[in-house]
Amino acid sequence: MSEPAPQISATRPVIRQLDEGAINRIAAGEVVERPASAVKELVENALDAGARRIEVAHADGGKTLIRVSDDGVGMTPDDLPLALARHATSKIDGSDLLDIHSFGFRGEALASLGAVGRLTITSRAEGHEAASVRVAGGAPGPVRPAALTGGTVVELRDLFFATPARLKFLRTDRAEAQAIGDVVKRLAMAEPHVGLTLRDLSGGGEGRVTFRVSPETGDLFDALYGRLGQVMGRDFADNALAIDAEREGLRLTGYAALPTYSRGAAVAQFLFVNGRPVRDRLLIGALRAAYADFLGRDRHPAAALFIACDPHLVDVNVHPAKSEVRFRDPGLARGLIVSALRHALAGAGHRASSTVAGATLGAMRAEAVGPRVYQMDRPSPGAITAARAAQAPGFAEPSARFEPVADEVPLAGLPLGAARAQVHENYIIAQTEDGMVIVDGHAAHERLNYEKLKRQMADNGVMAQALLIPEIVELTEAEARLLLAMADDLARLGLGIEPFGGGAIAVRETPAILGPVNAEAMIRDILDELADLGDTNSVQARIEAVLSRVACHGSIRSGRRMRAEEMNALLREMEATPHSGQCNHGRPTYVELKLADIERLFGRT
Repeated sequence: MSEPAPQISATRPVIRQLDEGAINRIAAGEVVERPASAVKELVENALDAGARRIEVAHADGGKTLIRVSDDGVGMTPDDLPLALARHATSKIDGSDLLDIHSFGFRGEALASLGAVGRLTITSRAEGHEAASVRVAGGAPGPVRPAALTGGTVVELRDLFFATPARLKFLRTDRAEAQAIGDVVKRLAMAEPHVGLTLRDLSGGGEGRVTFRVSPETGDLFDALYGRLGQVMGRDFADNALAIDAEREGLRLTGYAALPTYSRGAAVAQFLFVNGRPVRDRLLIGALRAAYADFLGRDRHPAAALFIACDPHLVDVNVHPAKSEVRFRDPGLARGLIVSALRHALAGAGHRASSTVAGATLGAMRAEAVGPRVYQMDRPSPGAITAARAAQAPGFAEPSARFEPVADEVPLAGLPLGAARAQVHENYIIAQTEDGMVIVDGHAAHERLNYEKLKRQMADNGVMAQALLIPEIVELTEAEARLLLAMADDLARLGLGIEPFGGGAIAVRETPAILGPVNAEAMIRDILDELADLGDTNSVQARIEAVLSRVACHGSIRSGRRMRAEEMNALLREMEATPHSGQCNHGRPTYVELKLADIERLFGRT
């Protein structure tokens, strides 16, 4: 028999009431994980106080100093001691813990910060004198008069000095400062009408401003668009689709980027519920599912999405840091995100990210030339035609690797223009009204074939292959009930199941397009997905993967010369087909270069 653990006494343990300091330090361990957690709590307090301008300053990654100043409503001298007490708050009255309209509601943040650091609060409410109070290691001091024109200044020094063991778990100053910046940026997106400034005071002096956004004006969409351009970059704003959908009391708004504007990691995914930044597995999974048909496994979508609903439809009190939420109907929230994003992506048609053209131009390097002495203006269309006619007899025959196309198709109203040539037996060169387009013929045809196959599957359903001998899969009774509740949905995808007594199920049919499959492994994958996300796309994803391979093999192969009418027909079909701006793996099917960009390459501007 093993020895008892050293923390377990051989005698009967005695139940004790912990002192207030220990209680606050334990609570602080849940609420204040790192300096960024403290910044989050303090900035959220400022937003709840109606602040319109907030400045966050920190030194040494927030380990030695965090200061948050705001122009909110402030507090009176009588309010200050109560603000430091645990579970004291002005945001709820405790009668309904689901009717929450503010960021904070537990009344733990200031008490927790005062328990593990040296906290000073200076505040002034309208019609009252300014006052200040200090607390260090959980020991509050008296309220004293102070000088402040309005609002509140909260200063936290020497974080975790009262719990030095926690300091060993902090990362480098640079990493902690980056985490603080991430928190401030998320809150800046949540409140576009509020101005925020982030200042690094490491090294003393006035420090340096590392992030600043001014209050946005206009309606919600205009303000959010401007704020996202400042926080996530102008490229994101230029390549994002506006999202606005509503279903059964849940409204989804925000912006989601085109599939061709994807990232190598999930660093540009920002999700908000009733204005609160969250990192919720359900919502992240729904975002991933919405883009599953357009991105490769190593690419991640970029989006900033906001779900608004009645507070009674979502519980935000399920995580100490309030970073996770629980919806009353999680399937509704997931379905809303997936359907709204897919509808927006379909509405984008053949559009591809403008950053593709930027990358193309960046890959081109002009030859070094001396100072320009004389630059001719770009000739008129008439002069170009005359020059062509005069020079045409002198042209040599085109090589076998360049297929010219007669200038027959008018350009007006054709986003992808008219085909002019095919090079390297794959790439189509098309002329548009204001530039040119280079199309990857194989990738474009692959996407078009794939979309056709998906439409056929949606119209005619998935053919099922009956198994000669049903495969019996042993599950727990709970797993069997969960799976059988999805039986009708799975049947539409060609997977037929039925109960077989106890926790066992019988798999009688599998999707014919998949060929021979390991039914038990498929069932296990479906259950894992149901447990993780509350829904499953496992079977559909496998079917679509097969359709993608079929589309690839049935597409125009590289090395095949195309006639002019074939190339133009491909361009017209791309313009009429949703998602044709990217292949089945998220890569662009075409690159568009504006005439101004081309002229800049040759120094004509």
